[in-house]
Amino acid sequence: MMKNIFLLILLAATLVSCSSRKHARKSNRYPAKTTSPRPQNRGNGEVIVGRSSTNQLQQVYSTNGYIERFKEIAVSEMRRSGIPASITLAQGMLESANGNSLLAREANNHFGIKSHNGWMGKSYIMDDDAPSERFRVYDSAEDSYHDHSEFLKRQRYAFLFELDRNDYRGWAHGLKKAGYATNPKYPDLLISLIERYGLQRFDSPESYVAKVEREETVQAQIVVKEKQEEAGTVPVATKAPVAMKIYEVIAGDTLYSISKKFGLSVDDLRILNSLQSNNLQPGQLLLVSK
Repeated sequence: MMKNIFLLILLAATLVSCSSRKHARKSNRYPAKTTSPRPQNRGNGEVIVGRSSTNQLQQVYSTNGYIERFKEIAVSEMRRSGIPASITLAQGMLESANGNSLLAREANNHFGIKSHNGWMGKSYIMDDDAPSERFRVYDSAEDSYHDHSEFLKRQRYAFLFELDRNDYRGWAHGLKKAGYATNPKYPDLLISLIERYGLQRFDSPESYVAKVEREETVQAQIVVKEKQEEAGTVPVATKAPVAMKIYEVIAGDTLYSISKKFGLSVDDLRILNSLQSNNLQPGQLLLVSK
């Protein structure tokens, strides 16, 4: 009897041990989910924002979806500042990868404006031209569009506001001339996007009197802002010139794999590089960012 009881205990211990090892193997195969870092208060009103844990639930915009979502904001900014709505939309499409870039999704920042020199709001930390760069966090994408218009109200861009607010070609070339972008293809890229998607339909002319009044208002705002920035009474908005990165195709690459690597869509890659087919050749150079 005692021998039988001992054998039963031994069998039960063996079964428990096997079950534990099986559970351990299963746990190792499916590691526990990690949580995103919580915002850290760094003082002076600044909060360093970590990656959102709900990012996977956010909407992914197609090109047309982005246009529909932000066209009215771009038109509103055009009426307020004189920047063609088509230009603002095309810049937003390029600089935020149609609103799908990490900075746009996590910080509502569609134009890469940084948060140096007196910015007291929240900042988002990510590597850019240098490690751990700080970018402005906005409560909404609308705030980002508004701040983009204000960013252009500085002396280096002042001549652009003398153009008609439906002169998207003049604005595209003028932005490059003023140093907004370092890549010589930037004006052609903006114009190509505008004409491909008909963004010029959102631009509207203005009367001569309205144009003169707008020019005078904006020029006065530029003078006041630069004096305030010099005095340190308002934060200075900064951003690196739009550079546009180039990728060299290697064997096995597809448009789909490259698009996933750089956070673009296949259609974006086709448009950025004027591709007529999906065929790629090793050594081919592709534009993969704004």
